[in-house]
Amino acid sequence: MSLIKSISGIRGTIGGRPGEGLSGVDIVKFTAAYAQFIKRQNPGAQRIVVGRDARLSGEMVSHLVCGTLISMGLDVINIGKASTPTTELAVAGLKADGGIIITASHNPIQWNALKLLNSKGEFLSDKEGKEIISIADIEDYEFAPVTQLGKEYHDDTWNMRHIEMVKNLKIVDVEAIKKSNFRVAVDAVNSVGGEIIPELLKELGVENIIELNCEATGKFAHNPEPIPENLTSISALMKQGGADVGFVVDPDVDRLAIVMENGEMFIEEYTLVAVADYVLRSKPGSTVSNLSSSRALADVTRRHGCSYTASAVGEVNVVEQMKATGAVIGGEGNGGVIYPELHYGRDALVGVALFLSLLAKEGKKVSVLKRTYPEYFIEKNRVELTPELDIDGILEKVKNRFSGEKVTDIDGVKIDFEDGWVHLRKSNTEPIIRVYSESSSPERAKELAKMVMNELK
Repeated sequence: MSLIKSISGIRGTIGGRPGEGLSGVDIVKFTAAYAQFIKRQNPGAQRIVVGRDARLSGEMVSHLVCGTLISMGLDVINIGKASTPTTELAVAGLKADGGIIITASHNPIQWNALKLLNSKGEFLSDKEGKEIISIADIEDYEFAPVTQLGKEYHDDTWNMRHIEMVKNLKIVDVEAIKKSNFRVAVDAVNSVGGEIIPELLKELGVENIIELNCEATGKFAHNPEPIPENLTSISALMKQGGADVGFVVDPDVDRLAIVMENGEMFIEEYTLVAVADYVLRSKPGSTVSNLSSSRALADVTRRHGCSYTASAVGEVNVVEQMKATGAVIGGEGNGGVIYPELHYGRDALVGVALFLSLLAKEGKKVSVLKRTYPEYFIEKNRVELTPELDIDGILEKVKNRFSGEKVTDIDGVKIDFEDGWVHLRKSNTEPIIRVYSESSSPERAKELAKMVMNELK
């Protein structure tokens, strides 16, 4: 059993003893702590939006979350099965005081989580997250008396509202998409993406849609993380000439992976690169991604005569940096696209609409489009450490060892070499150091990683 308390929310495996997994007791405790936090931030707080992905435990967790919020004296607007970005938009659109998304994102079926939002529909800061964990740890919350209990309301309109918002973005060229007569395959891993992505495609004028795993049953057809080894079915379909492009989303639809017409992966890192290229053509401005994302975004940004900056890893950090620099597009290399004209959250619907607009205007096959971008290869490794080691001290020594290179230490240590980079970050949950490296060839990416890992050892 696992229970992880972090900046990204409360995540764990369903069942087990309290404190060892995401048990019913833990769900109630952390929901109550969140409600107490919201009420302290805004004594007049009244409404919280709750949405969930389709995983098997979702309905059960939703009952506990909604019941707890009501018992804390808050009204609940339950939008039912909804993506993470849909729930974020609902919080802002309904002028609610916060929101809870019930999803474990790309984690396997036995996991679930509470993702916590502020009144803007954005994730809480690290400081705010720690405050909620502290409230939960000491049980510093108070339930409402019977005369002050909240109420639950249901609103199932937000999927279509989200689709309309994306469709109506000025930069989305619905007419060009419709004229292109694309054949589009979709793998939504039997979660909420199976309902909202095909509907979005129809609204964008796509008539030929091939649906794989699009029944929102929560019975994931394969490991739900949208990475190449998990996408064999849609890849096989594409190799047989089944579609012009394939889209794959994770269970809560905030990450987008693209499959080329030849069955090969466009590569998650390049989802943001391609979308940014399209945005910058008509809307010049700065871009942001995290330190572990591909250098290709910086290259493409500079190609347009614009500036790029990197943030610490984590969506909340990317958003903070985007706001600070006024970025017109940003996100993460895991297929997370953030387009602030709509909202500050990773949104696969925005990614689909912008990518299809780009593809329609370019008039190229996806594989040909991919070759127009700088080619990089990322290598991902980890170094196991014993718990008693001073990981921060080790990273400081590595930083000093490579002081002759460009070193960034806002999140672990990133070393930029002329022909690539290596990023070392300590895990928040395990005694390991994650080592990501990138270069223009897989051999050089491995070589850079090996060199730095030898210094670690």
